[in-house]
Amino acid sequence: MACFAAQPSWSIEETAMIIDVRTPAEWAEGRLQSAHHLELNVFAQGIEAMAPDKDQPIYLYCRSGNRSGQARDYMVKIGYSNVVNAGGLEEAAKLLDEPIVK
Repeated sequence: MACFAAQPSWSIEETAMIIDVRTPAEWAEGRLQSAHHLELNVFAQGIEAMAPDKDQPIYLYCRSGNRSGQARDYMVKIGYSNVVNAGGLEEAAKLLDEPIVK
């Protein structure tokens, strides 16, 4: 009888980018280890430079999921095809299996 280790049912793509859209003060309190920072109030001006490949998997998070939802809607509007609102920091950490660091 073979014994197999449980495989995760979901995993983040190696090419995926994680973006935190919170304020600099929130970012300083703790963030996902591999996250990039692009605050929502400058998001429209910076997203295409930060993520030029509009087909790249991108996961957005904030404090509660509201701002990351706004950022996701904007990205879809300008042609991004693979964007996920990962919700708040804690929710995103669990979803993406990423540690929170300071």
